Amino acid sequence: MRSLARFSFNQATANNWALAELVDGCAAAGVGSVGLWRAPVLDHGLARAAKRVRDAGLSVSSLCRGGFFTAADWLDDNRRAIDEAATLGAPVLVLVVGGLGGRALDDARAHVATALDTLVPHARAAGVRLAVEPMHPMYCADRGVVSTLAAALDLAARYPSRDVGVVIDTYHVWWDEKVWSLIAEAGAADRIAGYQVADWVTPLPEGVLLGRALPGAGHIEIPRYTQAVTAAGYTGPIEVEVFNADLWTRPGPDILADTIAAYLSHVVPNE
Repeated sequence: MRSLARFSFNQATANNWALAELVDGCAAAGVGSVGLWRAPVLDHGLARAAKRVRDAGLSVSSLCRGGFFTAADWLDDNRRAIDEAATLGAPVLVLVVGGLGGRALDDARAHVATALDTLVPHARAAGVRLAVEPMHPMYCADRGVVSTLAAALDLAARYPSRDVGVVIDTYHVWWDEKVWSLIAEAGAADRIAGYQVADWVTPLPEGVLLGRALPGAGHIEIPRYTQAVTAAGYTGPIEVEVFNADLWTRPGPDILADTIAAYLSHVVPNE
């Protein structure tokens, strides 16, 4: 039987599944790792969530999200996010850096660099690695002014790799003709802090944020990405993270079962 050893179920894939039920469902299905989101964790109670995950024998692959450096309270919020990740035992805090926020594009990108300078000491002290997630260019205005893996690596390169890395999300980087050499570069520098997968479907729905699909349902060569990040030296969790309104209407256990099937067939088919 093919292994689920690297599989991590990202909480966003079953957005309406209560945290306690999600944790119990993953444990029952033989899933050893989950990617968590701050809002449902805090709704459940941070300490309670950490205990629930720990008691179920699961690990937390990442916490999402920090970033959004355009917000007025970005500094305090990101410090809290780092502390939350530490409490959960999450080694990685995913940074969605935010859009323009009223700044010119160059100024917004410079602000991201300033924010990292400010946050790295706090993250280092907490034992949490910050992971910059490049976003597809269509999100540049409102969600992520870091649009390429190359730009994310340039930001990370100013710090020790243990402090700052990058997240490679197939949904966001699949269009980039330089992605294969960049993945190799990221691996050589020990910068791959996380690997997330979702598929790209067309036509995109209105409100493109919810336009992702389970692996195998769209156009991305996801097995090629798995092979590339593994060849680059990344052997950590593989999170399936899918934002899809139709998927979210289904019961959590059904979503998990289909996600596992998609993972085995379309993420690691050659294991």
